[in-house]
Amino acid sequence: MAEAAAQSLYARLGGYEAIAAAVDDLLPRLTSDPQIGIYFHGHSTDSLRRERQMTVDFFCEALGGPVHYRGRDMKIAHAGLRISESDWQVFVQHTQATLDAFGVSGKDREDFLAVVVSLKEDIVESP
Repeated sequence: MAEAAAQSLYARLGGYEAIAAAVDDLLPRLTSDPQIGIYFHGHSTDSLRRERQMTVDFFCEALGGPVHYRGRDMKIAHAGLRISESDWQVFVQHTQATLDAFGVSGKDREDFLAVVVSLKEDIVESP
């Protein structure tokens, strides 16, 4: 039990391949959503590939993995997009659906969602 507690969330979730697979499940949910998919319109295939890789890297680092995220911080990356509380809630619902699809539950789910919630202030713009 103590060994599991000492492991990073990155390791507990299965490492790089598992996180990449989850991102590959999440991004199509986001891009095809009628409310928040608009944030992805107009991106080239290459840009979407880069965004996918940056998302994988971000979560790997944020979850305690050995990956270095080289992108912009979340506040800068989302500034001016006018992401609303409603948009945020849609994102969280899709994130929870991805966690469900991968069978993430219990403390791992709570810890992952805590990381996600910690980003809200930098992503959601006040009206």
